[in-house]
Amino acid sequence: MPPRGRRRLSNLAMFLSLLFLFTSTASAASAVLGIDIGTEYIKAALVKPGIPLEIVLTKDSKRKETAAVAFKPLRTRVSTAEPDAFPERIYGGDAVALSARFPSDVYPNLKPLLGLKTSDDLISEYGGTFPGLEIVEWAETGTVGFKSDSFVKEEEPWLVEELLAMELKNIKGNAETMAGKGSAIQDVVITVPSFYTVEERKAVILAADLAGLRVLSLISDGLSVGLNYATSRTFPTVNEGGKPEIHLVYDMGAGSTTATVLRFQGRTVKDVGKYNKTIQEVQVLGTSWDKTLGGDALNRVILEDMINKITSTAHMKNLEVLPKHVRAHGRTMAKLWKEAERVRQVLSANTEISTSLESLYDEDFNFKYKLSRADFDQLASAYPERVQKPITEALGIAKLSLADLESVILHGGAVRTPFVQKQLEAVIEDSNKIRTNVNADEAAVFGAAFKAAAISPSFRVKEIRASDSAVYPIFASWSIDGKEKQQKLFVPTSQVGSEKQVSVKATADFSFTLSQQASSDSSDLQISVIKTGNLTDSVKQLTNKFSCSLSDVSTKFAIRLSPVDGLPEVISGSVSCEVTETETKKGGVVDGMKDFLGFGSRKGDQEPLKEDDNAESSTSTLEPETSTALSPTKTDTAGFVVDESVKEEKPRELKKKTQTIAVGFSTESIESQGVQPDSQKRMKARLFAFDKSDRSRVLREETLNNLEGYTYKIRDILEDEGFVAASTEEQRDGIEEKSNDASIWLYGDGADANRESLKARLDDLRGLVAPIQKRKDEANKRPSEIQRLEDALAQANTMVTVVKQQREAQVLAESKAASNADEAKSQTTTAPSTSTDDFADLDDETATASSSIMSAAPHLPASMYSEEDINAILQTEDNVKRWLDEKLAEQEKLSPTDDPVLLSSELSAKSKELNDVVMSLLTKQMKTPPKPKKSKSKSKTTKTSSTKATDTDTSAVESGAAAKETTGPAGELDDEMEGLHQATPEEIEEAMAEQKSNAERKTKKKEKAKASGKGKGKGKSKGNDGGKVEEHGEL
Repeated sequence: MPPRGRRRLSNLAMFLSLLFLFTSTASAASAVLGIDIGTEYIKAALVKPGIPLEIVLTKDSKRKETAAVAFKPLRTRVSTAEPDAFPERIYGGDAVALSARFPSDVYPNLKPLLGLKTSDDLISEYGGTFPGLEIVEWAETGTVGFKSDSFVKEEEPWLVEELLAMELKNIKGNAETMAGKGSAIQDVVITVPSFYTVEERKAVILAADLAGLRVLSLISDGLSVGLNYATSRTFPTVNEGGKPEIHLVYDMGAGSTTATVLRFQGRTVKDVGKYNKTIQEVQVLGTSWDKTLGGDALNRVILEDMINKITSTAHMKNLEVLPKHVRAHGRTMAKLWKEAERVRQVLSANTEISTSLESLYDEDFNFKYKLSRADFDQLASAYPERVQKPITEALGIAKLSLADLESVILHGGAVRTPFVQKQLEAVIEDSNKIRTNVNADEAAVFGAAFKAAAISPSFRVKEIRASDSAVYPIFASWSIDGKEKQQKLFVPTSQVGSEKQVSVKATADFSFTLSQQASSDSSDLQISVIKTGNLTDSVKQLTNKFSCSLSDVSTKFAIRLSPVDGLPEVISGSVSCEVTETETKKGGVVDGMKDFLGFGSRKGDQEPLKEDDNAESSTSTLEPETSTALSPTKTDTAGFVVDESVKEEKPRELKKKTQTIAVGFSTESIESQGVQPDSQKRMKARLFAFDKSDRSRVLREETLNNLEGYTYKIRDILEDEGFVAASTEEQRDGIEEKSNDASIWLYGDGADANRESLKARLDDLRGLVAPIQKRKDEANKRPSEIQRLEDALAQANTMVTVVKQQREAQVLAESKAASNADEAKSQTTTAPSTSTDDFADLDDETATASSSIMSAAPHLPASMYSEEDINAILQTEDNVKRWLDEKLAEQEKLSPTDDPVLLSSELSAKSKELNDVVMSLLTKQMKTPPKPKKSKSKSKTTKTSSTKATDTDTSAVESGAAAKETTGPAGELDDEMEGLHQATPEEIEEAMAEQKSNAERKTKKKEKAKASGKGKGKGKSKGNDGGKVEEHGEL
């Protein structure tokens, strides 16, 4: 039994509560995100119930965000006022716009730097393009970090992963804003180039984790485009004789180029029960790439041409400025890089462009630049072979030719460059195969979002099985007894998700390493180290318990390419040996019991137990069966014949069986050794502090805007007539002086003040204005509230009058009813029965006809209102009226500039108090129990010829009519009061008049009914019955 004071929830209530909690949580967590991280832009697509595959817009409503983040340095006085403040973070195009002012604090195009060591050639090339950035090596991993001028020198460098995490968190915030209030997005699928190694893939996952995102899967750019291509198409079913379609996705972005050969096909597979279903499959057959070929490479061609032309001008020659001087100038390079990109994009649609840059490198130098498309093609003459090479290499890996291709699907912004399209047409040879049937900017992000929805259990989408490839060979290497061994586990075309069993001749605990061969001319990249934990003990158990020899012991590990990051992972390990066991033919205890009980599978294997001839006869006379078994028998103590062959042991046969024991192991990621857990915690804490600083900055700016806006508002307030009437000149002068001081302060030291100082100034101004504003508002509200209270007093007075009238009418009705009852006398006439009814004489008593006149005064219902009710409303009315008179007298003594003593809130409360009392009386009728139903007296009536009886009945009717005339108005008033509601005094008076009029009309109708009853009596007692009905009905 539940404790007292508690109620146990019913099963239905608990189920509904759990269902609501589940649906609320599922709704909040069901949204998933697909993100396409590009070198120049980041795009995201959201999937949420009600929002299927929608592009996430930026804060300025653009469909893609520039992949850049900037730190806007704080002014010295702001940093001094708030020592814990971080610089302001700016994202996207706004960040790039600051590159000319703050070249050392704008970080664009970070994608190519992920996971790379500072010794890589790409790092030096990146530093040459953005010379304003200070690139340093992070000691723990040897990867790239940046030192910012916006922080003190002792501040730890910002890793590429941290900066990318800021951009991802900005995208996440935009997606949550788009998903709606209360949405929290965590699950994400991110696109990566197919050539990403273990270091780069781990870096992407670390950046997502720092941003608060959980990576469901990484998907290659080419496969993501192919997945988007397959969502709206159906392909031939291969197991029904269909031929798969082969397409090539050529993706040239800002930083790199990839070519991916894909196979599209349908397949019929087993569905639930006996049904089949057809699914679509997208498989990567081969891929190739150029890591540095892209839009940035073509931009760099234009950039170098600009630098050469700048240094060849007479002005620069006089200053002895060389190309290396220009390349080392951060602001100049930032301007030139931005302009070079714009020139290339314009040349994609135009044949010529002219541009000019003012104050370039030197304030007195203005640079004009002109370039035609033909000149650009000449500058990029070294790139045709690089454009074509990925296509031929990808087809070679897939062991296909150009003739096998159905089409070449173009993706990426750089494919729009006319120079690139010419080279593609040259290598494909058939321009009809080059297709632009997908969105070149958004197909990859849509494919990533579709995969995220397919992985998430919250959505049901078209079933498309997309399989990526390993890209790089995967090896396992170990050392046993001083011998180094290596085995290739997966080839470049192995499908992600595939599993492989690896056998190792090891009988003691050991470790082995999984590695990735990224290139033939470099050392393998170690992915993880797997260490066994109980292999030695498991081998001992096999040798001791099952007599296994060490040479027969086999150690195996199941390794697969992870569906999350495409890297190898060990999913299980076991040690086993094959042993020989001897078993009976039946094998097992159950079969032995079947044989013993006579349920053997073969006839003749065992005979049932038989009763012996010499056994004592049973109470039931049954003939014992004769045994037909050839084997000797003997009689047991119970008198049954036992078959001796049952006890004989069956011939045993040798059988081989494998004994297996699971092997425990631990996995240690090599790459995670650099970024230690403590370092990851420090990164998350620093990013959290950055977020907190951003929130504080937003609140400070909001307070600053409120203070500035309030100073302008005060100017209007001081000119308001009502405000002037409620204030003195001295008060207005003080407010104006304070407001002017605040305005001057805001344009001086106040611009850099912290939020507390701004809020203090704002509160001071509000403290001066608020009392005067309150007096003004009270003066405006007071007359209407006073009138409302006076109306409530009048209504209460009317209610008292109505109640008193009702009670007086009730007393008068009771007095008249009692007087009429005393004058009437009950008369009864008895007559012998003359009925011809055969059953009439069976009655015990003689039938009588009675006038049944009430001998006592009729019972009238008591009034619903008591003296206490009247006194309560009178007392409340008197108190409120006295309070109002006192307050009005006090208020009249005050001037408009004094604080009021009669507040509108107090007047409203008094009005409510009166209305509540009146309302409680009006609703009292609803609380009273219903009137009991009056029972009708049953009497046996007989036919009579006596005229006296008829006269008696007639007098009874008259008596009843007289009673009705007396009690009618009071009864009608009582009935009508049941529906009375809160109303104005005029409405109550109209209701009272209508009640009396209705009562008079009903009395006249019943008098007519009585007169018509007299003429239709005909010696029967119908009139008497009618009189009783009317009388009791009225009462």
